[in-house]
This record gives sequence, structure tokens and C-alpha cells, in this order.
Amino acid sequence: MVDIRSWRPEYATAFRDINLAWISEMFEVEAHDLDMLNDPQGCIINAGGVILCAEAPEVGIVGTCALIPSGDGAVELSKMAVLASARGHGIGERLLKAAIERSAGMGLRPLFLLTNWKCASAIKLYEAHGFRHDADIMARYGASYDRCDVAMRYVR
Repeated sequence: MVDIRSWRPEYATAFRDINLAWISEMFEVEAHDLDMLNDPQGCIINAGGVILCAEAPEVGIVGTCALIPSGDGAVELSKMAVLASARGHGIGERLLKAAIERSAGMGLRPLFLLTNWKCASAIKLYEAHGFRHDADIMARYGASYDRCDVAMRYVR
């Protein structure tokens, strides 16, 4: 069982390390990633965003996700990652549900995400929770990451 926690500065190292581990499993870590991971307070929180962390008793932070305002009224679900040792226990789904719920109170639309076809299990999770593939989102935001070849919009 995990608890979903709102951002606290002491989570910064776990946020960075969990995301760097996940990204580097399949992709090159990009400069845009490093900016956010090295300064989540400045790049996400101070910009009006939200970071959620999944905390397991006696283990600590095992998963993260962020909601990042895009500057044009939309919000991006980003930096969703779970430690390899903690996968398969529904932590990603708990984080996703919490992020969707939290995004509703931010007053920003649409909620979108950018990912890659290599992340097939994550894409299935997103689809199961109301995200749909969206060419307009890809056109507007897809260039944010070299690895992006999937863009999705939350429609429920």
C-alpha cells in the first residue's frame, strides 16, 4: 500500500533519481528533462504546477508524477515514473488517478501527456483512464521531447 503525497522539497532527490532511472532505461535523458529534474521547485511548483509522490511505508518514495501548466491554458501530465522494484503493484494507476483528480482543480484544459510507443503498458493505462490519442496535441506540444511520438488528451 502506498500513500499519495503532495510535493515537499525533501522529495527532490527521489523525484530526480526515479525519473532519471526510468528515462535512461529506454531513452536518452534530454536537456528539458534535466532542467525539471534538477530544479522541480523552480520549474514545476513555482510555475503553478503540482508534483505528486507515492510513498511506501519503510521504503520511501517509489513513484512520481507532475502536472505542469503549459502557459497557454493547458496542463501536461509529465514525469510519471515508478521504481523498477515497485512496478506491478498498481502504483502508476494510483498516481494517475490522483493526478487526474488534482488537475480538475487547477482550472486548466486540456490535460494532456506526451510519451513514446515503447511505453506500451503505460499507454494502455492512460487509455483505460480516459486518455485518447490526439493529433492536435502532438502538433502543439510534441516537439517538446525528441523521444515523443505519442500525444494524448484526457477526454472524460
